[in-house]
Amino acid sequence: MDINKITDSLNNAQREAVTAPSQPVLVLAGAGSGKTRVLVHRIAWQIQMRQLSPHNILAVTFTNKAAKEMRGRIERLLDIPTQRMWIGTFHGIAHRLLRRHAAEARLPDNFQVMDASDQLRVIKRLLNALNMDEKIWMPRDVQWYINAQKDEGIRAKHLPDTADPHEQQLALLYRAYEAQCFRAGLVDFAELLLRALELLRDNEELLAHYQQQFRQVHVDEFQDTNTVQYEWLGLLTKDQNNLFMVGDDDQSIYGWRGAKIENLTRFMKEYFPTPILVKLEQNYRSTGNILKAANCVIAKNQGRMDKELWTTADDGELLAVYSAFNEQDEAHFVVERIRAYVATGGKREDTAILYRSNAQSRQFEERLMITGTPYRVYGGLRFFDRAEIKNALSYLRLIANRHDDTAFERVINTPTRGIGTKMQDDLRNIAREQGISLWAAATLLNTRAIQVFSALINALSEQAEGLELCAQVQLVVEKSGLMEFHKKDKDKGEEKVENLEELVNAAKLFYFDKDNTENMNELDSFLTHAVLESAEQQGDDADDCVQLMTLHTAKGLEFKQVFLVGMEEGLFPAQQSIDDVVRLEEERRLCYVGITRARLQLTITHAEARWLYGRSTYPKPSRFLRDIPADLISNVRMQTTASYPANSAKPSEFSKPRSTYPPLMSTKPAATRTPIVTGRYKTGQKVSHAKFGAGVVVRCEGEGDKESVVVNFKQVGQKQLMLAYANLDVL
Repeated sequence: MDINKITDSLNNAQREAVTAPSQPVLVLAGAGSGKTRVLVHRIAWQIQMRQLSPHNILAVTFTNKAAKEMRGRIERLLDIPTQRMWIGTFHGIAHRLLRRHAAEARLPDNFQVMDASDQLRVIKRLLNALNMDEKIWMPRDVQWYINAQKDEGIRAKHLPDTADPHEQQLALLYRAYEAQCFRAGLVDFAELLLRALELLRDNEELLAHYQQQFRQVHVDEFQDTNTVQYEWLGLLTKDQNNLFMVGDDDQSIYGWRGAKIENLTRFMKEYFPTPILVKLEQNYRSTGNILKAANCVIAKNQGRMDKELWTTADDGELLAVYSAFNEQDEAHFVVERIRAYVATGGKREDTAILYRSNAQSRQFEERLMITGTPYRVYGGLRFFDRAEIKNALSYLRLIANRHDDTAFERVINTPTRGIGTKMQDDLRNIAREQGISLWAAATLLNTRAIQVFSALINALSEQAEGLELCAQVQLVVEKSGLMEFHKKDKDKGEEKVENLEELVNAAKLFYFDKDNTENMNELDSFLTHAVLESAEQQGDDADDCVQLMTLHTAKGLEFKQVFLVGMEEGLFPAQQSIDDVVRLEEERRLCYVGITRARLQLTITHAEARWLYGRSTYPKPSRFLRDIPADLISNVRMQTTASYPANSAKPSEFSKPRSTYPPLMSTKPAATRTPIVTGRYKTGQKVSHAKFGAGVVVRCEGEGDKESVVVNFKQVGQKQLMLAYANLDVL
């Protein structure tokens, strides 16, 4: 292939990265700068220009979506199949290695992968067995502790001796958890990575084999790697000078789950000779004003690897800033702007509402529902996470591995079959005392109900043998009684039955890759696929609807217009981060990510009063908003006569109008916002109520008999009152 076929679509910096010599390369890729394009073309360059076999390429990323996109682009660019190439997520690649070398990894051939909820069930069972109160030893805290140790490469046996009773108990739980997983042949997500690291570290011959096979190693989103992932990459590429990494320190927002932003600088210091550093700063997504705002915000962080986004596109519209009276007014404004945009021909799916905390979504969801505007909470419960699906998968897991205690516990009394808490506790006690699985314990507990359950599982296993995968799933959802059980759900029975039917369809469409699923049959492969898919909290394709999501979820996405809401001190940045330099810098990076999701229009909102965590607050605008130069901002709201309690913060400079605000995605001028008048009342007006006392009108709605007013009362907070009965006095 001609060199120009690979490089002619690249800019100079991208071309420099793609054609860099075989030595450690770090590509510092700003938001929207084409990092996936660089990765794909680098792989194509290695295959076509350096004559490497596709099997000599390893490419790892963090989501199945990103891996799938990478495969698709390589296929289109080179016109070669990619099914057998080593392209996948860290967890997926680790799983593939462990399946191929289960014996060397000290795992049974039919080991099962647990998702986060299954792991939590194991921990809860351990707490119960050890008579540890869940109110004191919260299962999710224990889960976080265990995973945090594994992310750092620390086994229970490596924990240092301590006189701290709390740390001693956590160490005890970690040891018990490891023993339980070993007995049942269970592997959690953190274990996949740690066990893969240990597999290569403890087997010199195996390590040498893969070092020789993987002539070039490519890593996406390098700033999100944790300690174990960094060490694993180091083992594979030791003395090979073949590591090509793409990352952005300004988009490192997962420190709370183990990501190490310092891995970027650590790489630059540890790899010799000095690695090549290429900066991708040309942005192909956003307008000039959006990028200027993003650069100004992130520039306040100390010690970052300096770069500045730029574009050849126009400056575009100014950033719109709206100062709301409160969270209801904020939601009202945002939804009305979206409706106006749709009315002019825009698509709802081009709009995203981004917030720092999930708790912020309720007001927007409520307003969207009231106005009949379709919406989707991105990152909500996915298909494989739904209860009815997990029930069916647990039956299938038990067929595949009788000693899977997590699956056993989930379905032993689902549907109900008379195996209550007491009987289940007896099983757990036997299993713990004799060091055996719950299934093995069931053979020792001679009760009719348990015998019936055991007979059912054995019968399903026998009947499923030899059937196609979809027929096995159909057999289980029907013969287990799950279909009838969930059909009786008066609330969502129909939906759950449809989901079970869809599971059968998913099995029918499932592609079983025999060549790359060592020591696995089709059922095991399908079950692993379900677990790995459920780990990614991404939304499914949907109809034209407004997208709601947290800022963390928004990473990697882009929209024509973005509403960045709740930009207030204590909310964004979060209160617990304000006095912590490290956490505050991660909050600033999160803001940078939010700003750079917008392509054409960015609207930022904050409220002058907000009901938060059970109390009324009067927050200041976020410091991140104050970092944006005034000449990039168009303030939307005109100041009215609203009053504020004596001890509250007065409206800031962002509440004062600087210019009129045009409709979103339009060049036509519009009048500035004026108070809404309803009869004698208008927004910002002081009123008094016989029961609630003095307050300020924040919104007026409806007409006729349904006319209502929302008042923020000084003593009791916000109340919505029907005007026909309110008996308000104007002050």
